[in-house]
Amino acid sequence: MSARVAVLGLGAMGLPMATTLARTFTTVGYDVAPERVTLAVEAGATAAASVAEACAGTDVVVVGVRDGAQLDALVLGAGGVADSLAAGAVVVVTSTVGEAAVRSVADALAARGIHTVDAPVSGGPVRAGQGDLLIMVGADDAALAAAQGVLDALASSLTVVGGIGAGQQLKTVNQLLCGIHTAAASEALALAHRLGLDLDACIEVLSQGAAASFMLADRGPRIAAQLRGEEPPLRSRLDVIGKDMGIVGDLTRSLKVATPVAAAAEQLYRTVAAAGLEAADDSVVATLLARREDTW
Repeated sequence: MSARVAVLGLGAMGLPMATTLARTFTTVGYDVAPERVTLAVEAGATAAASVAEACAGTDVVVVGVRDGAQLDALVLGAGGVADSLAAGAVVVVTSTVGEAAVRSVADALAARGIHTVDAPVSGGPVRAGQGDLLIMVGADDAALAAAQGVLDALASSLTVVGGIGAGQQLKTVNQLLCGIHTAAASEALALAHRLGLDLDACIEVLSQGAAASFMLADRGPRIAAQLRGEEPPLRSRLDVIGKDMGIVGDLTRSLKVATPVAAAAEQLYRTVAAAGLEAADDSVVATLLARREDTW
């Protein structure tokens, strides 16, 4: 496939996705932060100075933004994707933004003859850089055909679950579990820390038994670093997992599905964010859970 691909949003997931795509396609990268564009260029992409420049002559646009408001501004704002892409191109929304947000953008793009693929991803930055993501797709046949090569390059597991919005629905279910598992891993390791146990040994043992989870294996080393007073690398911001759990809460309330554990996890993330830690790695949650009364 000799497509020209633009990656708009070179954050924790967008940059490694651009790196992966640059190995196969002519790839252009754009981000509001120039240093992220520089990193994309070092990984083999070409820099764009604006959304319009990135979209010019582009077949597939891969969008990696934080939330629905950013998606709306990027795609529908003045000089945005909708104004810059030619009819027949396809926009692949890889972000977790919720069903309503992706439907709104897809409707506006369809009016201009531009396809949309609802394709939220899961797996984290390392797997994104390896083309090893899980992608949950909502799209019609024409949109899927236009984006198939790009999706295949990014994913080791690709599942089409329905039309536009279905990908976001399944990703919301996924994030319900991820948010709960991250909170549970934080609680467990906070307890182990207060008991004086070796945190690295705990993670190794727990990861081999019935308590194992992807989030424990992924977040565990960073949680341990936080509890030791170290500063781990920023891989997943607290406000991102908090945003995702907000999407879970909105959806479950609209459907009147009781999710008390997810609701507790959402409130935990809100509490930590209110302490001024919204931009920290979400492993920071454990430090508040393990804090002794005399340190408050």
